Amino acid sequence: MKDNKRYCLAVDLVDDDNLIHEYEEHHKKVWPEIIQSIKDSGIQNMEIYRIANRLFMIMEVDSSFTFERKQQMDSTNPKVKEWEDLMWTYQKALPMAKPNEKWVLMKEVFRLESGA
Repeated sequence: MKDNKRYCLAVDLVDDDNLIHEYEEHHKKVWPEIIQSIKDSGIQNMEIYRIANRLFMIMEVDSSFTFERKQQMDSTNPKVKEWEDLMWTYQKALPMAKPNEKWVLMKEVFRLESGA
């Protein structure tokens, strides 16, 4: 895992308890095509956490992963487009997001590593 990179991203959910519940239910049974597209892009591990209506994602990726490659792969996959359109029902852009930007890359401000 030493050669892999880690990215942390954030997005908000629509602040509605019913919609937040539905969003979490969808993530208990993510479509197999979505899981496969994630793996095919070079993402080795992915976790999503929530506090209130803010989501935080951790992605650990291999050397084949780039955001540009992932975007290209997603743009040609109708099932990913269907999933992303569905997720936009629940998600909303962060206030500082650029136009059409969904998940926003977070800046690392501290890291403690064992053996350092």
